[in-house]
Amino acid sequence: MTQEGLFFSADLLIKGNRIIQVAPHIRPPEGCQVLDARGCLVLPGFVQTHVHVVQSLARNRADSLSLLDWLSRRIWPYEAALTESEVAVAARLGVAELLLSGTTAALDMGTVHHHHQVFAAAAELGIRFVSGKCHMDRGEQVPEPLLEDPETSLAEAEQLAARWHGAASDRLRYAVAPRFVLSCSPELLVGCVELARSQHLMLHTHASENQKETELVRSLTGKGNVAYLADLGLAGPDTVLAHCVHLEDGEYELMARRQTGVAHCPGANLKLGSGIADLPRLLASGVRVGLGADGPPCNNRLSIFHEMALAGTLHNLRHGPGAISPWRVLELATWRGAQVLGWGQELGRLQEGFLADVVVLSPSLSWEPWGDPASMVVFGGGVANVRHVVVNGQVVVEEGRLLTADAAAIQQEARQAAQALAGRLAWP
Repeated sequence: MTQEGLFFSADLLIKGNRIIQVAPHIRPPEGCQVLDARGCLVLPGFVQTHVHVVQSLARNRADSLSLLDWLSRRIWPYEAALTESEVAVAARLGVAELLLSGTTAALDMGTVHHHHQVFAAAAELGIRFVSGKCHMDRGEQVPEPLLEDPETSLAEAEQLAARWHGAASDRLRYAVAPRFVLSCSPELLVGCVELARSQHLMLHTHASENQKETELVRSLTGKGNVAYLADLGLAGPDTVLAHCVHLEDGEYELMARRQTGVAHCPGANLKLGSGIADLPRLLASGVRVGLGADGPPCNNRLSIFHEMALAGTLHNLRHGPGAISPWRVLELATWRGAQVLGWGQELGRLQEGFLADVVVLSPSLSWEPWGDPASMVVFGGGVANVRHVVVNGQVVVEEGRLLTADAAAIQQEARQAAQALAGRLAWP
């Protein structure tokens, strides 16, 4: 991924947490661990720019709803009901799924409470993770346990950042994460901006995902969603806006000028019936964009392969075949996503000096006969292709098996916790 269309046969040598050589026929140093990648594709680890691992226990319980109903009828009651131990189980399930499907770095938004458990799961399982507790202080049909006093909420975020930002050799970072305009007062949003800028943290929120949402924001503020956020300071290279489906004309140029990042989440946008973000226009406008699966209840999977396949095909409907090339899709899933997360100068390429986040993909019948490797991965790849995963120089998945935790135990814990939640919430 150092230039479009470039691929070749070689070995890759890692020392510590960095790539130190990419060349044919490297002789492994004595005592070096060797991963067999013969006959495979070796790529930079995949980067996701918007996920919600804490929502994992609501998977398959929130189908056939549009965004605002999905939130009020399923997600907010679910998040309000979560115990600390259930947050831990949900996070472990989500992080394990990400790693086993080749995602090595992700930007995540939690719920209001118990967010230290999300970081604990990320630290244990070995993913590169930017995350933050969710901030909410208003909104119709929001359960009382999710509404916080802004000062108290921001103080907790500051404490979490002090504990986790830069932890695990800078594999973990903190992002200040107000949910969206409809659940945050202007005072809370400004407080989030001030906290993030004072501590040099990222800002992460949702914007213009749903038509009704954007209409309500305009009725409340008199402005477009992205423009309103920008006026309050939620814009710039440290800011990531998830979705951006329903943008006003001037907002494309505004985001490009301010270098605001966008997380394109086509799977969730389709499932919730939210619409199709104009990815070709975003890129042509110069907006920084990455891909994200969003949450298990609005996508039912955290697979980057699903998002890549959609990003490479969905936009042909409006812009014609080839609107987004497979090589451009791979860029979104690797170095462009890393740029959005603030790691653009050292992540997302197999290049000497870059951080050693690597995924090895085994061949499958859907790749035959071999041709352009970007086409093979984007249009024919899937989770079953993931063979090895390395994060920060550490092998976390080998031969398709998670090394940092017992995946079967995580699965069993998640099933039991979800059953308990379903009983308390009277889910069918």
